[in-house]
Amino acid sequence: MSNLFFELKEGLIISLRAIRDNKVRAVLTTLGIIIGVWAVVTMSTAIKGIDIAFQKGVASLGSDNLYIDKWAWFNSDIPWWKMRNRRNIDMEDYNKFKDLAKLPIATAPSVITRQGIKTRKHSLDVVFCTGTTSDYINTTNLTFQEGRFFSNTESNSSRSVVVLGSEIAKKLFPEGRSLDSQVKIKGHPFKVIGVLDEQGSWVMGDFNPDKQVFIPIGTVFKYFQNETFGSIVINVRAPNSQMVSPVKEEAIGVMRQVRGLSYSQENDFAINQQGGLLSEIDKTVGVIQVAGIFITGLSLFVGAIGIMNIMFVSVKERTKEIGIRKAIGANRRTILGQFITEAAVICLLGGFIGLLLAVITSLVINKFLPTSIQLDSVMLAIIISIVTGILSGFAPAYTAAKMDPVDALRYE
Repeated sequence: MSNLFFELKEGLIISLRAIRDNKVRAVLTTLGIIIGVWAVVTMSTAIKGIDIAFQKGVASLGSDNLYIDKWAWFNSDIPWWKMRNRRNIDMEDYNKFKDLAKLPIATAPSVITRQGIKTRKHSLDVVFCTGTTSDYINTTNLTFQEGRFFSNTESNSSRSVVVLGSEIAKKLFPEGRSLDSQVKIKGHPFKVIGVLDEQGSWVMGDFNPDKQVFIPIGTVFKYFQNETFGSIVINVRAPNSQMVSPVKEEAIGVMRQVRGLSYSQENDFAINQQGGLLSEIDKTVGVIQVAGIFITGLSLFVGAIGIMNIMFVSVKERTKEIGIRKAIGANRRTILGQFITEAAVICLLGGFIGLLLAVITSLVINKFLPTSIQLDSVMLAIIISIVTGILSGFAPAYTAAKMDPVDALRYE
């Protein structure tokens, strides 16, 4: 055992000396390994970040929610033009649904318009303005930095009050004093009564509550009647995750009754769920994984060929050294171990550089996604580097190990 340890130690020293004497060649040789390790670590970091962002987005909206809409959001077999020709869902539909549905713990209508918003000093050209009722807050898990949501009275009387998403508040009031201030939405004055906590939900895009403002739905119809997305969406919250299916079944039946559909007519509305978004996120993650595996595999293959080639060159250049070592008693195993160790050390060097680049990349990604490099990714990168080094270095090492010492000493 001690003899084996000594041989490994000696091989490592000789390998480091050889790399030191050929620094530029060693670094250039490891480019494939660097890219491969960078790709595998960055891919796992990005996937983890997407998952965290998605879970946070679902949590902010409520994982027990259903959304009744004119349009199916994901994976619909119904042609888009058929959905376009459906009658819009309106407030009359919502009020009937609210009266008839018994299982939901909260329901709220919502309609969206895109408008410019400004203060005395700052302005935003386009902001998603969600018109809804006071019940909307009960269909979500949104919380407040300051202030409150609008009341039932403010909602019913179509008051000019507004709740700002955290990102909108930062842009309009960078000094931080927004509560009770006035903003103008398309020239109409609104009083700020609340600012939401930051959600950080990257997967929701412009529909992220951080990037929206919320106003009473009656106010939307009063000022922006012809500038909305048309059909309203009915937000429906189930009591818990086990009740989502029963609530969905009831919602379908109630909506068919509200819309006056006969037994033979198909639904002219869609029931959307978070699961549809999950499916789309899974597709995105799948594409990233396939791309990452391809880039990693190709890079490692190219890197392994490069290392194998350079190790053959190294064996050729050090033929006389091999002959001398064999002449003074080094056996095949020692020579084999020396060159395999050298190849593994070169790959490990590439792995560490790849890890460093992955850390830098993760810091950039972290501006958009909540990411951090995981310990298992680091261990995987180290293992990949060592295994690649051993596999790519074996053939050159075997060539060196089987050299005849007499022929090696004669080599010029």
